[in-house]
Amino acid sequence: GLDAVARRGELTALVGPNGAGKSTLLRTLCGLQPVLHGQVLIDGDDLSSVRPSDLATRISVVLTERIDPGLLTVRELVALGRTPHLPASARLSPEDRAVVDWALDAVGATHLAARQFTELSDGQRQRSLTARALAQQPSLLVLDEPTSFLDVPSRVELVDVLGRLAREQNLAVIMSTHELELALRVSDRM
Repeated sequence: GLDAVARRGELTALVGPNGAGKSTLLRTLCGLQPVLHGQVLIDGDDLSSVRPSDLATRISVVLTERIDPGLLTVRELVALGRTPHLPASARLSPEDRAVVDWALDAVGATHLAARQFTELSDGQRQRSLTARALAQQPSLLVLDEPTSFLDVPSRVELVDVLGRLAREQNLAVIMSTHELELALRVSDRM
């Protein structure tokens, strides 16, 4: 019985207690699991009819699962966000590298670019993963509890960045959270 819209240029918060289905809904919105009933539209297109390669350029996701990118630096990790835009055997163009630099700067992670991801704090990792998602240049950015491993100042700062990016980049940003006060403070829609 859900009918909801996440608009470009807005930060939409999906709130509720643990176990309420927030992560399930987000995974459905991203095409990571099948729709139980009804349909999901992205930019007017039924999600089920969008080719996976096209979906990867339209939706970017940061989930709660911890990742292990091996010995990649932050810049290399963020550059992986460009993969959906590249031909099969292509290397990053100067334009792609500029997008990576922009994404790092957008989340305040430029100073982390040369560091290995495994050496970072939880907050720095979250910034880096968000930069990777931005490097995809999606129309929809989905984050599942992006503040769950962060201290209070880092939570506020990250969510402020997400709201700013939604407006400046005309992104639809959806984040799940059970932090009602933070969601009320920064989201355009709940």
